[in-house]
Amino acid sequence: MTLLFTNAQLIDPEASEVRSGWLLVNQGKIAATGTGKAPQADRTHDCGGKFLAPGLVDIGVKIGEPGERHKESFRSAGRAAAAGGVTTVITRPDTTPATDSPETLEFVTRRANEAAPVNILPMAALTKGRNGREMVEIGFLQDAGAVAFTDCDHVVENTKLLSRCLTYAKSLGALVMTHPQEPILSNGASVTSGKFASLKGLPAVSPQAERMGLERDLALVEMTGARYHADALSTAAALPALKRAKDAGLDVTAGVNIHHLTLNELDVGAYRTFFKFKPPLRSEDDRLAMVEAVASGLIDIISSFHTPQDEESKRLPFEEAASGAVGLETLLPAALRLFHAELLDLPTLFRAMALNPAKRLGLNSGRLAEGAPADLILFDAHAPFVMDRFKLQSKSKNTPFDEQRLQGKVLLTVVSGTPVHGDLS
Repeated sequence: MTLLFTNAQLIDPEASEVRSGWLLVNQGKIAATGTGKAPQADRTHDCGGKFLAPGLVDIGVKIGEPGERHKESFRSAGRAAAAGGVTTVITRPDTTPATDSPETLEFVTRRANEAAPVNILPMAALTKGRNGREMVEIGFLQDAGAVAFTDCDHVVENTKLLSRCLTYAKSLGALVMTHPQEPILSNGASVTSGKFASLKGLPAVSPQAERMGLERDLALVEMTGARYHADALSTAAALPALKRAKDAGLDVTAGVNIHHLTLNELDVGAYRTFFKFKPPLRSEDDRLAMVEAVASGLIDIISSFHTPQDEESKRLPFEEAASGAVGLETLLPAALRLFHAELLDLPTLFRAMALNPAKRLGLNSGRLAEGAPADLILFDAHAPFVMDRFKLQSKSKNTPFDEQRLQGKVLLTVVSGTPVHGDLS
């Protein structure tokens, strides 16, 4: 059955434009788009002038299977992703046990296919148990379906081991992701160093720790020639090193999570643990520098860094509380804050949230091109609402946007031409 979307504002991140037009879906793929007279189709949906865009591709989502299913399951995460316009989820390997063997990876893939209505692709650990002592079998895991390798927020302190991992990954064309931090300086830190941290009496880390970690990683990338992605950058101090690496032609990309683009260290306020992240929230100057880096293309990818935590993990003193927030359902409305503030336009946002992550992983999605998967979202960028965390689809409700006024509602999410959220009526 062919499906035609008419009267839509098409967001095309490849062409860097928004245009009025129509889009035709056939057999789960985009068959054609245009701005003139629309073709005939078996079913037609009038978009009412709302925005039609590629579905979001979210790199670095934590799902609690195996080991922490009470925090998030593939079923609940899939529903949350569909409600948030995320059509492809790239999962982290920080499960219990870690996703560091073909058997664990097979379990993750099978459970995802059974339970989730969206595309779910797994990453695997870079070292066994994410302990930074022994390299995983990268080749076997890649054959089993791993799209990238990362120890998440566990820094591989052994530089010789990391260089071997990068060398082996280079020989297989595998993508390695790291969470750049100098581990000794960062250990135990809850906030960014400065006047605010001093006033609150909280253990802090200098932004230079991120720069130091990134400089080391990039030196190893230059030495090995590996494909590399720096995940969750957050400070202006790290950007010059990233620019030098890109100017030198290294196969390097970088990402930032949505919380570091829309929040700053002052949002912690009276020790509110829903605002505790790793890395911690930074200064307003850092936030604006990261927004500018996305606008210029220096930062390639925006992600939610979805990290579900239960109430018991968050209702603790700030230093002891778990880090992270859920973000699958809030990624788009939070990103639209930057659009409404006229800091980033919609094609730039969707290039960072859909096209670039798909390209980095070798996927054909994130585009409105003929032959691309019909993974689409229809949304009203101007619809206001007040966030109620208890209405989130995720099992965990730890969002920093609770009770905040946001704009942007997903009306319809389509995966391979099939609606998984909303309907075509």
